[in-house]
Amino acid sequence: MAKKAPKKLSSGKVTTFKIRNRRGYAALCMGNLTEGNTVGIAMARMAKAAKRMGYLLS
Repeated sequence: MAKKAPKKLSSGKVTTFKIRNRRGYAALCMGNLTEGNTVGIAMARMAKAAKRMGYLLS
């Protein structure tokens, strides 16, 4: 059985913000919330979460 190709999702759909009263940043997209010390780490974790749902974050 062939694998399905992941659907493309633009990184503009991801909202990133500084977490208040905590150290770090968060990324929010399609009901997923990820956290990281920097914006880049939060986005990398969001890419993994989107991949699990069948999307490719670009």
